[in-house]
Amino acid sequence: SLTKMSFFSGKVVIVTGSSNGIGRGTAVLFAKQGAKVTITGRNAASLAETKKQCLQAGAKPENILEITGDLTNESFCGKLISATIDKFGKLDVLVNNAGGGSLEDFGKRVEDTPVAEFDRMMDLNVKPVLRLSQLSVPHLEKTK
Repeated sequence: SLTKMSFFSGKVVIVTGSSNGIGRGTAVLFAKQGAKVTITGRNAASLAETKKQCLQAGAKPENILEITGDLTNESFCGKLISATIDKFGKLDVLVNNAGGGSLEDFGKRVEDTPVAEFDRMMDLNVKPVLRLSQLSVPHLEKTK
């Protein structure tokens, strides 16, 4: 158990891409520090493992919200924010961690990179960050 109150105790945090890697580690660390955490990713089984690790780190089950979905779907971005607010009543921290790349085009010259691949990377790595940030700002302003 925590011997002193953490800065993140009771804070509400969304960590995108928290079904593995850095996102999972970030979610677990926030949970260990007493935050209420919304975890999200595309793979339900991997997200369940993240939840398990958050609980092992000391989180209470009611302080973890697990939402499976794809951030390239704009309506899912809205659902992620609204579900977090509905469950926890506020939002203190947004961690835009989700993203990825393709090794298929790695090392290609810029003139050989398909525009469709560029569009896919923007849809995955840029647009969700902008959209989630836009949707979060009113809530983040309230909690400062």
